[in-house]
Amino acid sequence: MTSALKILASIVVLLVVLVGSTIVIVPRFLDRIYYRGGPTDHFDGERFFNPDGDEDTAGRPPGGGGRAGFFWRYLTGSDGRPAWPAQVKVTQAKPKPRVAGERMAVTWIGHASVLIQTQGLNILTDPVWSDKAGPLGTGPRRVAAPGIAFDDLPRIDLVLVSHNHYDHLDKATLARLWRRDRPAIVTSLGNDSVIAQTGARAIALDWGQHAKVGAATVTVTRNHHWGSRWFTDRNRALWSSFVVSLPSGGNLFFAGDTGMGDGRWPAEAAALGPIRLALIPIGAFRFVPGQMESGSHIGPVDAVEVFRRLGAARAIPIHWGTFRLSYEAYDTPPKLLAAGLRCTGQSGFAPVAIGVPTAVPPYVAPAGSAPIARDALLQCLDTPAIRALR
Repeated sequence: MTSALKILASIVVLLVVLVGSTIVIVPRFLDRIYYRGGPTDHFDGERFFNPDGDEDTAGRPPGGGGRAGFFWRYLTGSDGRPAWPAQVKVTQAKPKPRVAGERMAVTWIGHASVLIQTQGLNILTDPVWSDKAGPLGTGPRRVAAPGIAFDDLPRIDLVLVSHNHYDHLDKATLARLWRRDRPAIVTSLGNDSVIAQTGARAIALDWGQHAKVGAATVTVTRNHHWGSRWFTDRNRALWSSFVVSLPSGGNLFFAGDTGMGDGRWPAEAAALGPIRLALIPIGAFRFVPGQMESGSHIGPVDAVEVFRRLGAARAIPIHWGTFRLSYEAYDTPPKLLAAGLRCTGQSGFAPVAIGVPTAVPPYVAPAGSAPIARDALLQCLDTPAIRALR
């Protein structure tokens, strides 16, 4: 190692130590109180929790070892991650101002951001137009431009914000939307406090509560995740999925960001009515070789089961191919999803290209498929081609 490299390495180590010391010394400064209320089955009076258990979302570094070592390997690229493309070509869409009646047009903007147009409503999920997903201009940089240029967005009526992580709650984007359109912003408890920092106002609801927006009724529904903007404000705000009930054609389900948990939450969403379209995450699930899910993020293996339990007619995979958040290769999520669907005999859950509008027909009950035990599904997926995926 040259002298210059040794000096650079020493500087980086010093910075890591300083950041770690800061986290220890000033935790109260970093904490925030986003919500005040009485205890419930998922709020202890100070912090929210998953009623089906938090053992798998407790924030331990994936793959073992200390947190400092995990971040060092991540920052230095010494963790064996497969390379991602520096940039993915995107042809940006220019959507129509409105889509009337039962027709539904859907455009994946990237990551968990999706534009849904139906019943004269323009709906956005977890809108992120920023180049990086992190605090103070840090964090992973997007490899795919937004599928719609911000200035080409039609007037937005409804925004769904699932939780307060930076790749889902982007204050810069919300501020621009609020200044331009004054949309109804629906989120779960406590996130309205973060959103208010942009000057915008949000409707904050608990799981099971709903709000009327135009022709739609938005119900905040349970999923399995956690929330934080800093290091010590963990779970000060709630996380959620959503069901948007529409007058005809079937409902919209947005899973937000979620692990499997007890796996009962898809049926809770399905109980609100037939689901025409489900937006289900499939990425950021692999932190060690061969991993198929993390406690906070379902992978394709569990996504196909979520799709089945929802009884949805159609699903679009999200939360992949935009920000590099974990260690799987760029195209591993859709390849593994396709294999999982073959093993389970399901159809109707397929990727769409960023920036390409997709017409979604009204709900027709799916043919259905027999449940398959997770172990049996993993055995079906135990092939040389799947084992070769990184």
